[in-house]
Amino acid sequence: MPFTVNDVPNLPAGFTDTFTSRTVTTSEGLTLHAVVGGSGPALLLLPAWPQFWYNWRLVMPALAEHFTVVAADVRGTGASDKPATGYDGATAADDMAALMTGLSHDRFDVAGYDYGLLVGHALAAKYRDRVTRLVVGEAILPGFSPSPPLMSDPVTNEFLWHFAFNRLADINDRMVAGREEIYFGHQFTSKAARPDAIPQHAVDVYVDALRDPAARHASFEVYRRLDETAEQFQHWNKEGGPLTIPVLAIGGEYSTGTAPADDMRKVATDVTGVVIPGSGHFLAEEVPQPLTKALLDFLL
Repeated sequence: MPFTVNDVPNLPAGFTDTFTSRTVTTSEGLTLHAVVGGSGPALLLLPAWPQFWYNWRLVMPALAEHFTVVAADVRGTGASDKPATGYDGATAADDMAALMTGLSHDRFDVAGYDYGLLVGHALAAKYRDRVTRLVVGEAILPGFSPSPPLMSDPVTNEFLWHFAFNRLADINDRMVAGREEIYFGHQFTSKAARPDAIPQHAVDVYVDALRDPAARHASFEVYRRLDETAEQFQHWNKEGGPLTIPVLAIGGEYSTGTAPADDMRKVATDVTGVVIPGSGHFLAEEVPQPLTKALLDFLL
């Protein structure tokens, strides 16, 4: 499955009447894919781990009534290229800046949670003249979030154990190969507010994407590069100071709660925090309507 807008199942009614797949090839020869639609100011949506643009499908139609929505596949995901390297925050920011330039958007809002928080913050910190507002949530902020102890309480361990596993040099990839539905499927059942909150047809799409060895490798490389990304974040905050653009930081009631806002206040001066009731980790699929309202209340 190529994972473009015409290849994935169970999209909202009329979705492909509004949205089309677009690609941009960067100066480094990397081809990046995004699903684009709507009209108005540009809004870049960044995917969560271990997902791709498809995780925004339930939110995109309402946003497209007000914005030109660009739901991106970052490198290593979906229909974008999947090179072996380049998974630090600075490179992710460069990729997304090149994507938006290729789509003729000089300035734009950004929204991303989980891995999208990391990429969104990197983009806003490195390209301060281009990002106008930032929405983030449901993730740690490398270099600023406190690290839990190795011997955590059972609830914390269940929630965060994948960080240590994903950062392993090689054995993780070998253990998960051929068992993608066990490992990645567990992420959706264990981190949502309910085990069945993400429908099986959507889990199947994400797992199928990760059967590609290059995509699976990329999903682990993001975590292997977290130390490098943390150094970049600290450097940008020291050299450029905190972000001054408006920031909305969202947590799920049954997941990170107020932690995203607490962390973003370490690197930004204008932060609004929101906790969405009834949600676990996967905001855009568990609570699409409350998330849409929070986005529109902040961005309009």
